[in-house]
Amino acid sequence: MVCALAAGQVAAEPALPIQPEGASGFSAKSGWTYPHSAVAAAHPLAADAGQEMLRAGGSAIDAAIAVQLVLTLVEPQSSGIGGGAFLMVWDGTALSALDGRETAPAGADEKLFLKPDGQAMSFAQAVVGGRSVGTPGLLRMLEQAHRQHGRLPWARLFEPAIRLSEAGFELSARTHKLLSGEGGALQRDAQAAAYFFDASGQPWPAGHRLRNPALAAVLRQVAAGGADAFLLGPVAQDIVRRVRGHASNPGLLSESDLAAYTPKQRLPLCTDWRSEGGSKTSSTSSQEGRVSAPTGWRVCGFPPPSSGHLTIMQMLGMLAPQDAAQALSAGLPSVAWLHRYTEASRLAFADRDLYIADPDFVAAPGGVWQSLLAPDYLRQRAGLIGPRSMGVARAGQPVPQRIGWAPQAEQPEFGTSHISVVDAAGRAVAMTTSIESGFGARLMSDGGTGLAGGFLLNNQLTDFALQPRGADGLPVANRVEGGKRPRSSMSPTLVFDRSDGRLLMSLGSPGGPAIIHFVAKTLIATHDWGMDAQQAINLPNFGSFNGPTVLEQGFFPASTAAGLRALGHRVFETDLPSGLQAIQRRGSGWFGAADPRRDGVVRGD
Repeated sequence: MVCALAAGQVAAEPALPIQPEGASGFSAKSGWTYPHSAVAAAHPLAADAGQEMLRAGGSAIDAAIAVQLVLTLVEPQSSGIGGGAFLMVWDGTALSALDGRETAPAGADEKLFLKPDGQAMSFAQAVVGGRSVGTPGLLRMLEQAHRQHGRLPWARLFEPAIRLSEAGFELSARTHKLLSGEGGALQRDAQAAAYFFDASGQPWPAGHRLRNPALAAVLRQVAAGGADAFLLGPVAQDIVRRVRGHASNPGLLSESDLAAYTPKQRLPLCTDWRSEGGSKTSSTSSQEGRVSAPTGWRVCGFPPPSSGHLTIMQMLGMLAPQDAAQALSAGLPSVAWLHRYTEASRLAFADRDLYIADPDFVAAPGGVWQSLLAPDYLRQRAGLIGPRSMGVARAGQPVPQRIGWAPQAEQPEFGTSHISVVDAAGRAVAMTTSIESGFGARLMSDGGTGLAGGFLLNNQLTDFALQPRGADGLPVANRVEGGKRPRSSMSPTLVFDRSDGRLLMSLGSPGGPAIIHFVAKTLIATHDWGMDAQQAINLPNFGSFNGPTVLEQGFFPASTAAGLRALGHRVFETDLPSGLQAIQRRGSGWFGAADPRRDGVVRGD
């Protein structure tokens, strides 16, 4: 089959990605040090819940589940039980990856987001309502993870979220600001409007005590009956009723889709980085999860349908190491370094948009995803980086026979929240979790309880290509198909020392496709530039999505943008509100870091 991008042909320049959630300020953080355990989460109440589980004798996965359940309540715009997640677990001996990503309804096909004239809906048309809702996978995945790695009773993990749902919590300034900028979509859902807004239609102010009796009731059911209480019976019926009965944009989700949902045990991708002989990558099963190798780092991340690890390690594999004295100017990435980094980004994102999709539907180039990280291939790609910007890169050819896909057109991609945990036994979790766009599909379910509040439903199906075929008729790999999981940029990452196998770091971030840049920045700054995780996270954000070069607004001097433009870059300065969370080994203990751009904190003992 012939690839849609023939030699010399270049894809159309993508638009500047819209950020998943608006910026809400920058509050300096210096990091946290703990001798035994740590929980990093996007809200203090969620981190408190994780710490409560660890103090009760729970494992890292117990803590992560409690954190997630509280995030459903206190950070509803980002993640929750109406969505999905990617989970990386290190049990001290073996590494595993559990895929709780949403799936397309069995009755969906590639025409899901096409209008009667055959043109794709805009994102705004597609996202609001039932059409964009995928089968929520989070609770079934967490249930499986708990069976494998939990130590506390399942019901114990629900206690903090139920307690807070009933007693109430103070609405954060960040969530209030995001509600204020919602533009009316959330208010058009009666259940959500009655919960988030007052009688005059204004969002409740920061500090308002918000109670969620419907969520408490649903969580009590799941605590007693497991994920079946969510995916079968009255809760499932209410979800389906709201999705299929939406007045203007009904969806296809059915009770049988919910009943049939199964999480996937994936093979983690582990890449040796900054070691002699170049990057080497392997898939690691739970039985093969022991980490033992020569010097350097072993970076482990999630495989497709996530594009995160592959794209991050492509970029890092194309960049020669430079220490802080070479790469930084006045403490910030220099023009010369940013040029090389963003050119590598263009090349990696071009491959991402052509090749990466759900591996149960789309074969990897040459049959193995590691072909995209082969040292010879990355050297060939790096050789395309010249003294001036290429503007827009075309996808490469990692194997002689190319695949017959069209590149996916750029479209908004949203999400998420990230949780990192390390317990006193050295077990660790990195979990990135999402309902996709801020406030998801703007549909709230009360789980059939008839009570106020509830949980928001995801809009993850808009992570599929809205336009399923290229101009020449070739299909996009990441198009909608029944039962398929949409491509994601979520990048939960665990880092190990290759010399002795010790866990060095757990990290990840929200941010749509910019997640890839946020995690890459943190890895580079901690390894190459000698920064601790908090210093790395505090650095300004930057990147390219195979179009303009994007710099975080207000952080770089004017000379940086001018210098990049002189090298042929189209430069945009905009908000890039990452939400990085990281836990980093420090001596015999742990150093925790949380993004100053959001509400996250680190708790521990």
